[in-house]
Amino acid sequence: MKSGSLLLKNANIITFDTSKPYISNGDILIDGGLIKAIGVGEKTDDSAEIDCAGKLVMPGFINAHTHLYSALARGIPIPGAQPSNFVQNLEKLWWKLDLALDEESLYYSALVGLMDSLRCGVTTVFDHNASPGFISGSLNTIAKAVQGIGLRACLSYEVTDRNGPEGAESGIEENVNFIEYCGEKSPELLRASFGLHASLTLSNKTLRECEYYGTKLKSGFHVHVAEDKADVDDCITKYSKRVVERLNDFEILGPKTLAIHCVHVSEDEIDILDKTRTNMIHNPESNMKNGVGYAPVLHMMEKGLKVHLGTDGYSPNMAMTVRTANLLPKLVFGDPRKGTDEVRTIFSRNNPRLASEFWGKPVGKIQKGAAADIIIVNYEPPTPLDENNWWFHFLFGVPNADVETVIVNGNIVMKDRKILSINESKILTESKIIAKNLWERFVNE
Repeated sequence: MKSGSLLLKNANIITFDTSKPYISNGDILIDGGLIKAIGVGEKTDDSAEIDCAGKLVMPGFINAHTHLYSALARGIPIPGAQPSNFVQNLEKLWWKLDLALDEESLYYSALVGLMDSLRCGVTTVFDHNASPGFISGSLNTIAKAVQGIGLRACLSYEVTDRNGPEGAESGIEENVNFIEYCGEKSPELLRASFGLHASLTLSNKTLRECEYYGTKLKSGFHVHVAEDKADVDDCITKYSKRVVERLNDFEILGPKTLAIHCVHVSEDEIDILDKTRTNMIHNPESNMKNGVGYAPVLHMMEKGLKVHLGTDGYSPNMAMTVRTANLLPKLVFGDPRKGTDEVRTIFSRNNPRLASEFWGKPVGKIQKGAAADIIIVNYEPPTPLDENNWWFHFLFGVPNADVETVIVNGNIVMKDRKILSINESKILTESKIIAKNLWERFVNE
């Protein structure tokens, strides 16, 4: 539902603004897609109004790395023995799934993934697509789903050599076309990055071509980096260097590049990432699920590296991902103090900073002049909530509460748990049929 001026009244507000992190019983005035005032808002003649009745109001969450194309893989039957390591997981599941995707199944994967994200309070996603059977037009297909539902998304296509030179060229062309489209049309909800799969599936020839276009377009890159030891071993064997070193030789790294995972990186590689001001994206649940290890997140932050949080398509639920990111270092280091402050910084400061740089205005904060991306959460705290303890209410309360209403760019896109621009029941009915057909192609790949 599109809104002109909108007033949220009687809200308990977590702002993600360090100058004033919590506001009790405040109002938020929205106009023209931006937050115009916080604290005491004055209703204008054409304002719509939502009485939050003391519910928790927060900035919409930002997922710094996901794969919407994976949404229809839930429950998919994998023939034969289950994958026992990372490379087998790629070969037996993901590389077969992405080959089986066609335009229809990719579109419905995006719809389902975005619907799930919205229900979990996610209003911005950085997506990394792979559909080698349907490359040309794939990002426009995902963009259609994004704009139809009403979230923000930065889209990229992961270039790889694993499907031959024609597939690599098509992937490059798809990135270039979509980056140019976003530059020319400036769609409010869409941004673009230049996607790359990972060092182990990219030849020097392909990386050189990607470097040329990425530099020309000033787009930055979105690339998996040293997720598993196999990526490192492949790079050392073929090129006598480590993954970050190789990517840096091709000028892939930089302040607009998203380096995903970075689990198996050396001290020198961390220094390179820091020196190039590259954005590291931590995906704790996916790393745990794939058994690839724990990224040296806390050490990276100590050295000044900007670390962000994503899900790698494992889950749409960023609040649960935050909880996992908070718990994991406590287990790894055997120290209950580890990670709490760092994860708060990652999620409430760094993720919003990343989105703000891509959209050219504050995103992911409730402050005057920021994009009006806001969620209303049905969380009734059983203990006092204030500016000193809001993070612990987030960690231990918000993941268990329902997101009731979502506002993106000043527009109400979900109200009372109902997504307004689509027929959810119809989409889910159709997605089951489409998923069944996709699974049949997957099994026969």
